[in-house]
Formats: sequence, C-alpha cells, structure tokens
Amino acid sequence: MHGTPGLCLQVAIARLTEAGRFAVWVTRAPYAGGYVHHDLEWPSELTQCWLAWQELFALHEPHQNLPGAAQLAKIHLDLGEPNFSGNRLMQELGVQLWNWLFSGPVAQTLAHSQGLAIGQNDCLRLRLECRDANLIPLPWEIMQPELGKSPITTSQRLFFSRTTSAVDSLKLSAASEYLRILLVLGEPDTPGQKCLALKQEADALQQAVKNGIQQSVRDPLTPNLSFKVTTLVQPTIQELVTTLQSESYNLFLYSGHGAPGPDGGYIYLAPGVTLSGTELAQALVRTGVILAVFNTCWSAQLSLGQEALHRSSLTEVLLHHGLPAVLGMRDSIADPEALSFIQSFMQAVASRKSVEEATAIARQELLTLFKFNQPAWTLPILYVHPEFSGSVIAPLADEPLEELTFIPTNLNPRRFPNARVRFIEDPELVTPVNGGLLRVGRHPDNDLVVGERWVSQHHGEIFCRETVASDGQGYRYFFRDFSRFGTCVYVEDSWQKIHHAELPLRMGTRLRFGSEIGPTLEFLLDVEDRSTTTPC
Repeated sequence: MHGTPGLCLQVAIARLTEAGRFAVWVTRAPYAGGYVHHDLEWPSELTQCWLAWQELFALHEPHQNLPGAAQLAKIHLDLGEPNFSGNRLMQELGVQLWNWLFSGPVAQTLAHSQGLAIGQNDCLRLRLECRDANLIPLPWEIMQPELGKSPITTSQRLFFSRTTSAVDSLKLSAASEYLRILLVLGEPDTPGQKCLALKQEADALQQAVKNGIQQSVRDPLTPNLSFKVTTLVQPTIQELVTTLQSESYNLFLYSGHGAPGPDGGYIYLAPGVTLSGTELAQALVRTGVILAVFNTCWSAQLSLGQEALHRSSLTEVLLHHGLPAVLGMRDSIADPEALSFIQSFMQAVASRKSVEEATAIARQELLTLFKFNQPAWTLPILYVHPEFSGSVIAPLADEPLEELTFIPTNLNPRRFPNARVRFIEDPELVTPVNGGLLRVGRHPDNDLVVGERWVSQHHGEIFCRETVASDGQGYRYFFRDFSRFGTCVYVEDSWQKIHHAELPLRMGTRLRFGSEIGPTLEFLLDVEDRSTTTPC
C-alpha cells in the first residue's frame, strides 16, 4: 500500500427489515475491542429533515426512498429568520445523521479511536460503507456532532471518505515520485457550444491544476516535485486509450457532461461518443491510474428510480473494478466552484497529502468562498478502496541521520537557568531542558521526539550559551535548526521560517518543526531562575 496507513475506522450500515430497522457495525478498528455491532430504527424525524434539506438544496427530483417517506409530506421546519434557514437546516441534518450513526457502542469506538489517534499524534481515517443503496444519496459528508461544531469532512484530525468491502484485494505497484495528470475535457453541458469555448475551458482547468501544483512548492514537503499535465479535448475512445497507455498517469481528471445510469452511467467524450463507467474502469485500472477525479454532474449519483440501483454510480463502479480512489460530484457543480476546488485539491495532492486530507482541504476552500449555507462544499464525494492508504505520490524517504554539530561549552551547570518546552495543544506534555541542551527530532534518541513526517531525524536543538551584553554577563537560550525543511517561529502575529540558522529564545517563544501545520511548542523559563539570566 502507498504511504503510511495510519489509524483507520470503518463503519458499515445495512438494512435489516423493510420497516426501517438497520444494523450499524464496525468492520475495521484500530484496536481489538472496537469491533462492535448496533441495531436501531430509522427515525421519522430524520426522514423529514432529509426531505426538507432536498427541497432547499437539491437540484434534482427529491430522493424519497427512505423509511416512512411515502407517508410524510414535505415540511417546512421552524428554522427562525429566513436568512438563516439554509445554515440551520444544513446543521440540523448533519447533527441528526451524526447522532443516528454514532450511537450506542459505535459512538464509544469512535471516541476511543480518536483518543488513540491523538495519543499517537496521528489522524484518524473514518470510512463509511452504505450497504443499503437508499442511504447512499444522503449527504453523510455534512455530519457534525453538535450545532455550531465543524462538519466531519472539514476536520483536520478526522478524515472522512466512503468505501465498500465488496472488492477484490488491491494490487498496486510502487508509488511514484512524480505526478502525471491526464486532463480530459469532454462534451460540454450546453449543446452546440463552440470548440473555442471548450479550448478556453480546457485552458482554465489546466491553469487551475498547474496553479495548485506550483503553489505546493511553498510547502516544505514537496521539494523538486516533477509533474506533467496532458490535456485532451473531446477525444475519441481510441485517442483516450492510446494516451493512457503512452505514459504512466497516476491521476485522471475529467470535466464534461455525464449522466447517471446502470454500470456507472456515461461520460460524453465528444458529440456521439459516450463511454460507460464499466468501460472507462477497464482502461483506468489496466494503465495503473491511482486517483480519478470527475468534475461531472451526477458522477457520484446512483441510478434512481422507484428504488436506488446499488453499485450504479460512476464512483462506485470504478472502485469495484479496482481503482484505489475516485472523487465525484453528488449534484451539479458550477464552473467557479469546480475550479476553486480543483486548484486547492491539486495543491494538497502535490504536497503529498492523502486523498482524504486533500479533499478536506479543498472542501474547506469551497465552504469559505461559497458559504456554509450553500451546497457547493457538500458536492464532492470521495470513495476509497479499503486497502488504499491514500497516497498518490510516494512520501519522502527518511533522510540519513545528521550528525549533531554543536554542543554547549563553558557552561556552569550550577548557574544556567532552568527551562522547558510544552505542547500548546496539550500543556501537560512538558519536557525539561536538562543540562542546558535539548535535542529535538523524529529519531528516538532525541530528548524530545516529534513524530511528524516533516520533522527531520535530528531536527535541531535548544541550548544555553553564556553571553555578554550591555547589562552584564549572563546566559541565554537559543534554538539551532539543521533540518531538511526548517522550523517555523511565531513572530509579530505570523509564522516565519528559519532554516540552518540560530534563533534567540524568549519566554513564550512558539515553535513548529518542519511545517506550519505541525504541533505548537512553547519555550518557558522558570520564574525563580530569571534573575540569573540576561533578559530572554
């Protein structure tokens, strides 16, 4: 599997009776006692809220195949002022979905799994499998534990995706050190649109992809990333297959018209040229594509009739045929929304983030730009193979151990001040600077071990040095960086990076090793020892 698997919790839902009794159980847990099972009824209040949500946000005929929907009239919930109705309804459905799914012993498993992830300074991957087709159209991505809390799919510590267990074992070759993208622009949504407009749209998409990748260069995790974007505009099936076979593409991006239906629906490559999801799957899997992204209406939508047809959405079909990860749209998405999402998503992927984390970051971008009470941020749906760890590009290999090049000298151990560092997120985690020296890094032989992947094996050190200042002789603490990606220091309300340099430490100096998204540590001096030092 690519990358570091991390902690994963997988939850499945299946219908037990036509009357609306379901089973919710854990099919994969990060600890032995987490495999629990829970039976429960589907509440009519949840069906009512789902119907109301569709009435406000859905761009298609409402899905009414949930228990009790036929007996329930569409309602208008008492949501307060009209300007806030969308926001309140979005949260209300999210809370109800959360409370239903995470109830009983399943809630305890989630809490315990999150605790394990926090204890290991890791993130938890939560994957949901809906074995009842009528539950798949529900926007599980908007789940949130309480009103006012963040939705599950925008969390920085809990990464959400959908999955299925009814797949063959995943066979992947070694992960690539490069990013190769095949961008395909198919038939436009508007019949008769001129080729010139298509070319302009292709240019806009290609520029969004390149902008995202180029912005990732600022991220310390992506030094010298090799990437290439190949664009096809309204190709024939033969042109598409030939291009896929000509080079090892690890990411396939399609933008154009699509329609739901059995066997994954259809994408429209060119006027009169269609390709079913099953046919597309053969080409993508055979040529080793890892991730497929569809800027296509209904690409994550089932074939809906009197009953939802299981395994009929394009995203599910591709996953069942062996693609490691597929991202599609639950409904129609506008061009500005799609371009914003793709640029942010590509930046995160090029920064070697997992597909789950990249989707969460891009979804946050949509939420910020197009507002919480609009459906844009709810549209992307990510499916991940249960054996896929999420990495499109190979993680950076650990660098060889660096030799420590500085050890404090001429230091009187009876005179230098006591100091310590603590984690801001967990103030109980305190490490003293014993003997005037604290070595920091990912390797276990450090005094302070920080296990983030962007932290070097031997990242840097905090040391005390005797100094002579205008107010007399004394001791001061410094941090010296000799890492691969540098160290971030909080100065004047912003994070600034130092690399292979020394930094004087003052009371309360805050540091992040390797990346701005890492844990924050604070440098502290003991009050009783301040008189023995020059001001820090």
